[in-house]
Amino acid sequence: QLQLVESGGGLVQSGGSLRLSCAASGASFNYYVIGWFRQAPGKEREGVACISSSGGNTNYADFVKGRFIISRDNAEKTVYLQMNNLKPEDTAVYYCAADFSFSDESWDRTSSYAIWGQGTQVTVSS
Repeated sequence: QLQLVESGGGLVQSGGSLRLSCAASGASFNYYVIGWFRQAPGKEREGVACISSSGGNTNYADFVKGRFIISRDNAEKTVYLQMNNLKPEDTAVYYCAADFSFSDESWDRTSSYAIWGQGTQVTVSS
């Protein structure tokens, strides 16, 4: 069973950058699609980005396009989320999630992922 651990969150000023990491343990990491989600207080969890098992396909939510970049290193069993030009509205707990299937239509649904990490807090001050 794959296990995921997020890291890299913290406090940053508006316009700043952070890089989140999602480190996996367990077998077959390179067969999994990985998604990043976030959840702000009082709001539903929403999809931010996802990357296919090979890294060849990615999807982004409109609200992060041009600012965030998702990438993966299968040898290191890690997926990254580079977040640039951060805004106060990006403040949330960020989660990574894994599943075997990839779909352009459902990548941003929480129900599409079976395995979740514990989350890392990102706070952007104005």
